Amino acid sequence: MGNDIGYRLVLASASPARRALLSAAGIDAEVMVSGVDESVVEAGDAYELCLALARMKARAIAAELPPDPGVLVLGCDSVLAFDGEILGKPADAAEAAKRWAMMRGREGVLHTGHHLTGLVSGRQAEAVGTTVVRFAEVTDEEIAAYVATGEPLNVAGSFTIDGRGAAFVERIEGDPGNVIGLSLPLLRKLLIEMDVSITDLWRAK
Repeated sequence: MGNDIGYRLVLASASPARRALLSAAGIDAEVMVSGVDESVVEAGDAYELCLALARMKARAIAAELPPDPGVLVLGCDSVLAFDGEILGKPADAAEAAKRWAMMRGREGVLHTGHHLTGLVSGRQAEAVGTTVVRFAEVTDEEIAAYVATGEPLNVAGSFTIDGRGAAFVERIEGDPGNVIGLSLPLLRKLLIEMDVSITDLWRAK
């Protein structure tokens, strides 16, 4: 760590929330969307699925980029494990409403897979962040109003804690960033595995 390579992070995700988390932490990530067909991935549980998808996204983008020893590609993917089911993004408003009727007053486990690939070194590090989420006893009217905003249609598990959905999540156990889509403490650990300090990615003052 502390070497003189100028590191850049490429985020293999279309998520504006992930990019915003990095930006707030002083990291200007370049966004490239992988276009990975997530439906082709099969996994036995949410933990394995989110990691497999994160890995696919990162590797797809890494394969498109010209060699640069300073480039690190980060793939992330989030899924909610609830009642034995794996919940990604809902198919439509009706599914989002149905999920909320099922989840209210109960707990789910949000898993976010993180996969980091060094473009030239070929080194890789990966891990899953896990956060327990307790949902509020929301009313049918609140569910209908929330779904009508469109917010839950674009996120894993049909909820987020960095928007309107924050009012409907009573508590979490774990890293809040992980629920938003990217765990910064986990990213720091993955970077250390690759002999890079997260401070090497901070933008210049």
